[in-house]
Amino acid sequence: MNFSEMSEAELLQLYTLDEYESDYYRFEVSGYDVLVKNELLGEALQALPEKKRDIILLSYFLDMSDEEIGGLLNVVRSTIFRHRKTALEKIKLYMEGKTDEQK
Repeated sequence: MNFSEMSEAELLQLYTLDEYESDYYRFEVSGYDVLVKNELLGEALQALPEKKRDIILLSYFLDMSDEEIGGLLNVVRSTIFRHRKTALEKIKLYMEGKTDEQK
């Protein structure tokens, strides 16, 4: 049988994709390991101050609410909201700047 005659499902069974720990950005936050595969996002997260990065990781990668994060970091909920908002703005600017450089 020729490859061109195979369905997509059959073709997917013919290979495997190796993933290595070195393919990820590893962040440790409050005893949790968070792995980020996207290179641009990993770089943007590394560029953040530790507290803001921790808030982003806890919120979006570990699905914690502002209240839960505040309890974990001993900070009030409104401060978590403010830090997350400014961190997201910084990530956006970083990523836009990097994609502009690549053009």
